Amino acid sequence: MSRIASVKRTTKETDIAVKLNLDGSGECRIDSGIPFFDHMLNGFARHGLFDLELVCDGDLEVDSHHTIEDCGIVLGEAIRKAVGDKKAIRRFGSFILPMDETLVLCAVDLSGRPYLNYNVEFTVPSLGLMDTEMVREFFYAVSYSAAMNLHIKQLDGVNNHHIAEACFKAFGKALDEAVSYDARLGDAVWSTKGSL
Repeated sequence: MSRIASVKRTTKETDIAVKLNLDGSGECRIDSGIPFFDHMLNGFARHGLFDLELVCDGDLEVDSHHTIEDCGIVLGEAIRKAVGDKKAIRRFGSFILPMDETLVLCAVDLSGRPYLNYNVEFTVPSLGLMDTEMVREFFYAVSYSAAMNLHIKQLDGVNNHHIAEACFKAFGKALDEAVSYDARLGDAVWSTKGSL
């Protein structure tokens, strides 16, 4: 059973198309108009082994906010759709990712309840054309659109590029674990309630 979702969203601020395959090999084709953001999404997909296509035409003449936030909304919706009924998936995933001096923890629960707990600090206002405050806004949008609990904690780190990249890669690894199958579950959903 393929777990592939395509989502398109058009507003006065952005026009976005996303295709996500949860059971891919890390193949990417990403063009958001923000090269550093593309680099981050590439790290997420490659380390999560997701095939990801994302194209966004956004109002970058304003700033990066609408583009990055709306990409988070659309990616979150694609994750939710691709996961489907959540039968036999592990539901929870976590990863502590080292990147040179940086260490970032990410934990995911595909609970159907959106929540972001984010503790990351940057010392520069931007990385390339991406405002560093938009890292949080992206993950907030993903968590709410995907209806997941998402925790991202910076445990150590000095280099701002490494900190951002570790967040995206750790998210990919944690999500990969959460969407992976556990044969012991059969066709059950991993919840005491019987559904998520």
